[in-house]
Amino acid sequence: MSELSPVAGKFVLHWGEMGTRWGINRTVAQIHALLYLSERPLNAEEITETLGVARSNVSNSLKELQSWGIVKITHKMGDRRDHFESLTDVWEMFQLVLDERKRREIDPTLALLDDCLAEAKTSRRDESHAVRRIEAMKDFFETTSRWYGDLRRLPTGAVVRFVKMGGKLRKFLGVA
Repeated sequence: MSELSPVAGKFVLHWGEMGTRWGINRTVAQIHALLYLSERPLNAEEITETLGVARSNVSNSLKELQSWGIVKITHKMGDRRDHFESLTDVWEMFQLVLDERKRREIDPTLALLDDCLAEAKTSRRDESHAVRRIEAMKDFFETTSRWYGDLRRLPTGAVVRFVKMGGKLRKFLGVA
């Protein structure tokens, strides 16, 4: 693979742009998009040539994508190079991304909130206003984390049905 079709090129560029908005390196997102669209696993040289980025950037980006669990290494008979492929089930892929974001962003935030509350208890200053706000924030993060954990334990098909309920769920809850 060395030249992208216009549609693939448009998707890869857009995914890279969206990645930057989500706090992900542009090249990481573009490589993910390329692998997601690819009909076959690609090696690092093919990715480098297709996207026109530095080989070292490709290597680092592939490691990042593997750490998220959305890209894996495969091998081809007679070829000693590593080849890479993306998950293709978008629901599974986004669940893994959410798992990783929770681990990297939410869990450390909860730990910090606990630390702040513990520190406020030993402070000589009146921290009551800050404590109330931090407790509210902690309650929000704990509640959404528990909800996510409950949702994550459901089979993917159940999650898809739940999400697609949309307006039916609002109606069930009696919310207009």
